[in-house]
Amino acid sequence: MTAPAYPSKPVPGDRMAILSPGSGLPGILPLPHELGLRRPREDFGPEPVEYPTTRTMGSTPRERAADIHAAFADPTVKAVMASIGGDDQITVLPHLDRELIRAHPKPFFGSSDNTNLLLFLHNLGIVGYHGACLMTELGRPYALHPMTADSVRAALFTRGPYELRPAERYRDTDRDWADPATFDAEPDSQPGGGWIWHRPDRVVEGRAGAATWRSSRGC
Repeated sequence: MTAPAYPSKPVPGDRMAILSPGSGLPGILPLPHELGLRRPREDFGPEPVEYPTTRTMGSTPRERAADIHAAFADPTVKAVMASIGGDDQITVLPHLDRELIRAHPKPFFGSSDNTNLLLFLHNLGIVGYHGACLMTELGRPYALHPMTADSVRAALFTRGPYELRPAERYRDTDRDWADPATFDAEPDSQPGGGWIWHRPDRVVEGRAGAATWRSSRGC
């Protein structure tokens, strides 16, 4: 793996690419997508920019790879965020130009099947963030969750340590994204139980970015 590249941080008003590397669901379910587009502009400052396949179901892996190349190569784009996951994303990886992307490092945000692209970028030495897809987190019904707002703002604009705290509540299901009434009420959620440690009796060591990580907790 290449040594990690920490891209320069965007500032409010910079452009942030919105891509659909796995699935063009924004074209079928526009309500959370439109809400997710509005919130970065109003709450954080970045100006979201969509690419040709962002709302296109059935786009080819090569077409989605072209959007990724365009977003990374554009010097006016300072961050990249996935609209949502999608299990077809892995078919895009063989079409990606490693040297083009490596030459233009910038922070990438995504979760779920975007783990494929995050690992691809990690192997190029480009720092990314597992979390904050546009539709699922920024397009959350009723209001952006305060923990999401705080962590996304920190990842976009700041450097240095950031404390991860357990959520007081969580949710496993969403109401119908096609129903406008879904976005008028707080999502259903359950109380959180704090951190759960797997085999806390063990001591483990591993690599975390460029630094050795050691913990008395299991992982």
